[in-house]
Amino acid sequence: MSDEVTTKILNRLKSIEGHVRGIERMVENDTYCIDIVNQILAVERALQKVNSMILDRHLHTCVTTAIRGDALDERERVISEIMTVFETTGKL
Repeated sequence: MSDEVTTKILNRLKSIEGHVRGIERMVENDTYCIDIVNQILAVERALQKVNSMILDRHLHTCVTTAIRGDALDERERVISEIMTVFETTGKL
């Protein structure tokens, strides 16, 4: 993974961490429920973006290498991993 991509992912995760702490404070301060729900939804969207970035990197590195390689077992393994992830998340 390139240093630039790693930095972007880590920065997003640190931002998400700060938002989660903010949600914790909102709960402690008995903030209006819908405001809390909106912040939680924002964190979920941010996590989805991080997930997308990591999946993109995986497809362009590990999966591409396996598909271009000669090892049929490795090719089948990475395809199976991806299928399992999408089946588990209900995104397929």
